[in-house]
Amino acid sequence: MFDKFDNFLGVYSSLKAVHRDAVKICNQGASGVYMKLDNHTTPASLVNLRNTFKGLCDVEMRYFSDAQLVKIFKTKLKE
Repeated sequence: MFDKFDNFLGVYSSLKAVHRDAVKICNQGASGVYMKLDNHTTPASLVNLRNTFKGLCDVEMRYFSDAQLVKIFKTKLKE
């Protein structure tokens, strides 16, 4: 997960944890929190995140509000 300045915020193995932290960071300002993938915007929810990431790899999801932006990458990196 990266912030709007491309600062590294952390690595997660749980969608629930990354969703929780992304919403916490973006939940600043007057608007709600939304997620965007390939110019398709939906309200940020764990169900939408799971359904969007299902079956995909090497994908970037953006959580945003009027004040913050967080980028989440799903990859299959292994050591």
